[in-house]
Amino acid sequence: MQKLKENSLLYTLLFTFLFTAVVWYFVLANEREQVLTVAFLDVGQGDAIFIEAPNGNQMLIDGGRNRSVLRELSRVMPFYDRSIDVVLATHPDEDHIGGLPDVLKRFDVDLFLEPGVKHDTNAYKETLRLIEANNIKHVLARRGMQIDLGGGVSLEILFPDRDVTGLESNAASVITRLVYGETEFLFTGDSPRAIEKYVVLLDGAHLRSDVLKVGHHGSKTSSADVFIAAVLPQFAVISAGKDNRYGHPHEEVISALKDVDAIIVSTSKNGTIIFESDGERLKRK
Repeated sequence: MQKLKENSLLYTLLFTFLFTAVVWYFVLANEREQVLTVAFLDVGQGDAIFIEAPNGNQMLIDGGRNRSVLRELSRVMPFYDRSIDVVLATHPDEDHIGGLPDVLKRFDVDLFLEPGVKHDTNAYKETLRLIEANNIKHVLARRGMQIDLGGGVSLEILFPDRDVTGLESNAASVITRLVYGETEFLFTGDSPRAIEKYVVLLDGAHLRSDVLKVGHHGSKTSSADVFIAAVLPQFAVISAGKDNRYGHPHEEVISALKDVDAIIVSTSKNGTIIFESDGERLKRK
């Protein structure tokens, strides 16, 4: 009889534990469904930005210079996750696409976007080879396109608005704006000042965003005053390597960002930088 009571108590405790676990799973899942995550990955002197929409759809903008992107992705993605819905290469410079071949080998990718400017690097050639070998849909990014990531999140392409075959690589950079409710992120690749000013003429107040990925790792060749004034970011993120040989970020850029009271954060100082938004409130983790 005593053993029967003990077994009954054990079953009751086990049921209570499982019931509580299931309840918490659905509570946390419901909370997670409301959150957009944007992570500026610490890949040294380069760019790599991971985006996860509230419904779980994922996007990677650029892949840094080497395999370090895989290390950083493992810190923001579950270990069992082997797919990324969309990969966007802003332009084919080594510090933006050097890690993409490793990404394409490790993850299943549905859609690959790029500006279409040609490059002779092995990383670019290998990226194109893997796109074809894996039957990944390959699209040239053009102004007016929108990527619906689901859960109320969309990515709008602002530039290029033309064939960029003859443009210098940085000038061909894809500029995009991510929107979720009242929260906006602006991603600029390595766009130079002339392109920034052109986009201001095209879009004006439409550029206003909470978070700006500062162009060209904080180089003075980007971040025109008129562009920063149009974006008016709350946060300015600089993706650059510590003690890099280019001297990024340049003091002129830091000064311009301070003039609009932007909170400046850098992967060289802060490591991977993660933002979350519920569509109304933005917070840095």
